[in-house]
Amino acid sequence: MSSIDVINGGILTTIQDSGRYGYQELGIPTSGVMDDYNYKLSNILVGNKLDEAVLEMTYFGPTLKFNEEITIAITGSNMSPKINGKAVPMFETIKVKAGETLQFGRVDEGIRSYIAFGGSIDVPVVNGSKSTHIKTKMGGLNGRALKPKDQLNIKKSKEKTMRRIPEKYLPKFSHCNILRVVLGPQDDYFTEKGIHDLFRSGGYQVTKDFDRMGIRLKGEEIEHKETADIISDGTTFGSIQVPANGQPIILLADRQTTGGYTKIGNVITPDLYKLAQMAFLDKVLFQQVTIEEAQKLTVDYKNKFDVIKKESII
Repeated sequence: MSSIDVINGGILTTIQDSGRYGYQELGIPTSGVMDDYNYKLSNILVGNKLDEAVLEMTYFGPTLKFNEEITIAITGSNMSPKINGKAVPMFETIKVKAGETLQFGRVDEGIRSYIAFGGSIDVPVVNGSKSTHIKTKMGGLNGRALKPKDQLNIKKSKEKTMRRIPEKYLPKFSHCNILRVVLGPQDDYFTEKGIHDLFRSGGYQVTKDFDRMGIRLKGEEIEHKETADIISDGTTFGSIQVPANGQPIILLADRQTTGGYTKIGNVITPDLYKLAQMAFLDKVLFQQVTIEEAQKLTVDYKNKFDVIKKESII
């Protein structure tokens, strides 16, 4: 077991994994990482299973002191990581020595970064997941973000392979993102003009109202036929709700389990990670795809990680 002392918790650093599934009917949110792509890359780099828990950092990372040697990897947005004051690379395996301190600065582009450790973070598994949901104080480290004087314990793995993500697989950060969308399940509640405007009105802008629950957008009003209200039904990561004001809301990892607003469509799996890195005034352009296209794109996305794993060995 390796221990890590938290000197500073950063703005919002939480333990997250692939999520807590199978409990929405009981009102328990899925939680989990916001950026699935960078999450999986970090675990590939340290030789973990793709769904192992990591630290998710937002805007400004923590300061961590390592009490034993361990391998780590940092992916996502660039927070200028340094070990003992010396800059260290992202998107490759890093060996940290006992006594060394990892520090971060403010984010450059995007808003979230990830730290994976060579092994597993030793926290309780709650309903099948280590993910932190702060509002219900569930999972992670006592159901909250990291703070000074916390200690993380890592069950170290024996993996020794050093890796680097090839440049062609590195994520690109943009202030204008195209998000592919499958219509439904309530697209029949909208006029032809409303659906046309979703895809052809010139896009939508991220407002100040965004967090791990969702992103409120501003742009051309999406027109309903009659009402924006439905009998509450289940939500998913990427659901695009449209309330009575016609301004879309994209639901994210910590979303409510059910919702009573019409959902015009859903962002497809391969594009969800883009939502995690968007901030105030960033722009979204929606592009319609069929269910069949979405399924193929999702299979390709998931298979991609097997290829990256093979090509990342140094």
